[in-house]
Formats: sequence, structure tokens, C-alpha cells
Amino acid sequence: MPTVAEVLSQGWKVHQAGKIDDALRLYQHVIKQAPRNPEAHVYLGIALFDQRRYSDSIMAYRTALALKDEFPIAWNNLGNSLRMTGDVQESDACFDKALSQDPEYLSVYKNRGTLWIWSGEIERGLRWYEKGLQIAPDDPELHRNLGVIYLLLGDFDRGWPEYRWRWKMGGLRRTGSRAPLWKGEPISGRSILLYPEQGRGDEMHFIRMASVLAAEGARVVVQTDPQMIPLFTSVRGVQTLLPVGSQLPPVDFQASFIDAVDSWYQATGSLPYAAKKFAERDDLSGYLNVSDPLVSYWDRWMEKNAMGKDHRKRIGIAWQGNPKHHADVYRSIPLETFRPLAEDKNLNLISLQFGFGSEQLDQVDFGDAIDRLPDDTDTSGGAFTDTAAVMKNLDHVITTDTSVAHLAGALGVPATVMLGRVPDWRWLRDGDRTEWYPNMRLVRQREMGHWNDVVGQAHQSLMSDEP
Repeated sequence: MPTVAEVLSQGWKVHQAGKIDDALRLYQHVIKQAPRNPEAHVYLGIALFDQRRYSDSIMAYRTALALKDEFPIAWNNLGNSLRMTGDVQESDACFDKALSQDPEYLSVYKNRGTLWIWSGEIERGLRWYEKGLQIAPDDPELHRNLGVIYLLLGDFDRGWPEYRWRWKMGGLRRTGSRAPLWKGEPISGRSILLYPEQGRGDEMHFIRMASVLAAEGARVVVQTDPQMIPLFTSVRGVQTLLPVGSQLPPVDFQASFIDAVDSWYQATGSLPYAAKKFAERDDLSGYLNVSDPLVSYWDRWMEKNAMGKDHRKRIGIAWQGNPKHHADVYRSIPLETFRPLAEDKNLNLISLQFGFGSEQLDQVDFGDAIDRLPDDTDTSGGAFTDTAAVMKNLDHVITTDTSVAHLAGALGVPATVMLGRVPDWRWLRDGDRTEWYPNMRLVRQREMGHWNDVVGQAHQSLMSDEP
């Protein structure tokens, strides 16, 4: 008969394979048989945390600590769960307790740094990351974290070298090309393969590098998800668009989109910002586009379905990012918060939310005031193509920091992006404008967890004729 430790070990293997529900059942079975085993409650807490059931994970860790106080792992994990529920001071006290029991427990330094950074005390968080490096000077996660924060602060000279450590963390993959990584060498007359490394928003944001390098005389090959190819056919300077998995042509260099931004900065001392510069246009029309017939089709469809051009402004809204994103709890907001916009008789709200979060349309009492696009939007012509054509018929887009924001920015559509207390590095720490997208206004959260004032600022932005 297996021991409790053996069953927990089996459960952990299942857990690490991504079968969290199965692991959870194994942990619960152990607890039923051995309710006073503190390790079992910690494993349970980890599974609950991974399911984003933070309050339940807190209860599991507290149970473990009631059984065994000298338990730095439990104190650290409890602090992390409390961080996710916004209990900053209690979370910090738990991290302090963990370090008093194990002063070289590296995870605590990482979590404590993240706690203070996400709470808006960035310099305080940086100090904990730096203390962690004294224990583990070659830890890639700490270096990556420092890189992200330096970039957020606009310290690109320190930020980019630290951010490169992300490639040593695992989870990111380069293509099969054997070409050397482009590090800013002269590119005129040479060929380069570009490819995405992270999410769809990053992809739309940094595909601009194809135009930048082509303008420098490079022959640019882009490899991407097949679903993104229809949208990216509008990008100037791309000589060849290839789906992931296809055979690659010989090239002189390779780089992910973000690598290319990094290398461009190293070579020029500046970032490749404004969309009008890359597209070689004199207006703010952006660097992505879709066909005029598709734009006209959606204009007719919206008029036919009572989204017509009356006195109201057509406003596209999106509120939820991918919940699996590590920072989603800080960037996505409840649809309920959009109530003031839904009640404004001068606005015609159109949901640009698909998949995650769209169920909230049926959970708020003003859901019928928000127009919905068909369920098959973006399913036939490629990712985001229908949404892009819809956006071209809107007066404005209001969204949280999701791929919708980057699509609007890249299209040149007037947009307002609602940012959490500590935003992604590309938005920097301050300011209501971004050089990445001249058509975009930023509104920033003042207090963690409070979104009503942010939506209020976004609402006010619609009163202006400026983008």
C-alpha cells in the first residue's frame, strides 16, 4: 500500500503534467485519509491557486500552518495567495515569516518583489529582486523581472540586457532556422527571418519591425501562425509570409519580433515607435489594414442589425484578456464596470469580446444594451480580420490591455486603453499618450482593484474629438 508521501508525489507528477483537476482529487483523497498531514494541505493549496481559487487556497495553507508552524513553503504560498486577493500587508507579513524560517528561500524574494511592484511601490519591489540576486546571481526569472521593470521605467539601457534572460527560463521557442540572431548589424542587402515569441497582442504590436527593417533595405521573411497571415498581408515590407511549421528559406539573420526591437535599440539608441513612420504614411492610419470590401460588408451588416449611423457614436468595447496570462487579474475588469457607458444614450456599444469574458454579457442587467457580433466572427477569413473591419466602422474603441488594444492601435482606429495600477512595460509608468500608437489615449488606474474611476476617465475621453 503506498504511503501518504508516495501518493502526494504521484499527485504532483499529475499536477505538473497540467491535469490540475485530477491532482486536486488525489490531494483531497489524501486529506480524507490523513487530515492532519500538513504537506497534503499545501499541495491542495497549490492546486487551488493554479485554478485561481485564491480564497480557497488561503484556507488550505492556513490549515497546513495550524498543523505545522515551522513551514516556510506554506508561509510563502500563503503570502502569494494573499497577494492575489489584495491583502498586501498580511501578504508581506507572511513573506517575512517565511524568510525568518529560511533566509535563503529564493521564491520568497521573487514573490515579495512582485507583491510590492504590483502594489505600485516599484522601487521597493526592485530592492527585493536585487536581494534575490545576491542569493542566486544567475537566476533568469529575477533578471527577466528586473528587465521588465527597468523597461517600464523607461531605463532601456539596463532593461533590454536584463530582459534577454527570458530566453533562459524555458517556455519560449525559436524557429528551426540555423541563422545567427540579428544583433543590430547593418541589414541593407541582407535577409532576416522574424517570428513571434509571445501572445497575439505582442505579435500585432511588433510586426511593425518588418516594415522598419525593410525600409533599411532588408529582405524580410515572417513566419507566424497560419491564422494571422491574412491580417499580416497588409504589412508593408514583408517579402514572404510563412505559416509555422513550413520549410524555411535560407536567411542571413533571425530574430523574434521583440528581439528585433531590442537589437534596433542597441543599434540606434531609440525605439521604433510611431506607426506612421513604419508605414511611410503622413497620417495616423496605422500599419495594419483589411480590404475595403470587407469593411463595407461590416458597415452594411451593422446598419442592418440596428447598429446604424444615427446620432450615437459607435463604440467598441472589450474588458477581458486571457485569464491564463500571469497578470490578467490586474488588467481585466468586470463588464459591470462599463455601466455608465451602457447608460449613455449618445453611445452605441458594440462588444468586441469573444471567448473569455463574453459570458458576462448575459450576467449584467444592461447586456441587452450592448450589441453583439455573430458567433462566427473571425472564423473564416483569419484571426482578427472581421474584428479589424468592424473597428474601421467605429468611432472609438475602449478596451483593457488586451490584443484588442493592439489591433486598434495598429489599424489607426481612435482608442482608449484602460491600464492597471502597474501596466505592461510598453505603456511606461506615466502619461496619457504612447508613442507606439499615435491614435491612442491611455487612462491609468490610481488604486489597485478600483476601476470605476478608470472607466469614468475613458467615458470622458469620448467627449473629445481628439483620438
